[in-house]
Amino acid sequence: MDLGKSARIRLDPEDEYMHPIEEAINFNESMYINLFDHQQACGGWFRVGNRPNEGHAEMSFCFYLPDGRVAFMFRRVEIAGNDALSADGMCFRVIEPFKQLALEYEGKAVLLDDPQLMEDPKKAFASNPTVNVSASLRFTGMTPVYGGEAVDENDQPIEEDPDESFARGHYEQHMKGEGEVVIGDETFSLNGFGLRDHSWGPRYWQNLYWYRWLPLVFRENFAVNVSIVQMASGRQHIWGMVYDTRDGSEPVYDLIETASLNSTLDDRDQARAQTFSLKTVSGREYQLSGEALALIPLRNRRQTDSGEWRQTRITEAMSRFQCDGLIGYGMSEYLDQMVEGIPVGRGC
Repeated sequence: MDLGKSARIRLDPEDEYMHPIEEAINFNESMYINLFDHQQACGGWFRVGNRPNEGHAEMSFCFYLPDGRVAFMFRRVEIAGNDALSADGMCFRVIEPFKQLALEYEGKAVLLDDPQLMEDPKKAFASNPTVNVSASLRFTGMTPVYGGEAVDENDQPIEEDPDESFARGHYEQHMKGEGEVVIGDETFSLNGFGLRDHSWGPRYWQNLYWYRWLPLVFRENFAVNVSIVQMASGRQHIWGMVYDTRDGSEPVYDLIETASLNSTLDDRDQARAQTFSLKTVSGREYQLSGEALALIPLRNRRQTDSGEWRQTRITEAMSRFQCDGLIGYGMSEYLDQMVEGIPVGRGC
């Protein structure tokens, strides 16, 4: 988005908390966090998204076990406001703005030997065992925070078309995390790294044509987050940041200036591996590769005012990454609109 000469990006400690409900029917406020234990090669991601004008919140729990199984739950629950990011047993709690965050979950998940079964959610939930699960995790900021909300010269949010907007207010931060996740009768004590995301504003998953999102961490002094977003108009937006203080440089994010990505797809057109090149504003260049250790395909469907059904596929893969001889872990998240069963971004 072209912010114009008088616009700026604003981010205050108060933005860690809840925002006023806006008029757009698709107003969304959500928090997401992931965490991966490098020694055990396991971890997961967790999300609560409030849609108060639509009367519900969305809760997602996804945990990748070391043997390739995935424990997953998604629920829509009724809400009457936007008071907290807490739904169906999952709760995000800010301990200290931009520094410490806690996540708690107590509920159930379907345990999938074959995560691909989630292509048909109804069948997957009916034909696989449901187990009790819990998570108690605490996170500490590893890096500065990047992002915020575009505001005008009067500090008022710059509005966007609700049918084109996606996470108007939005910031991210790499984190260190530790705690315990219980899946049925298996307990995982985690100590690792991840990334968190907080966003607010109008959102439809169908507003984007496709995107590729790769948040990952190699070690406490080297982490990456890159997004390549394509709109239906053909406009492409590349953004993200690298945190690399291996040489003792200043502990700040180095913003990504250019990125290129090549994906290796399976017979379902799902990304099983990728190579990507990055160049930052400071002139640093990086060559990275990733491979999916476990991948679960998810979907979002929306019926338009004209009655047309639109379907979005989001593949969520816990991935192992390599760069400069180092091994890291994170996510490779691929969103595509589906047209006649084909992902529109299959060439990327």
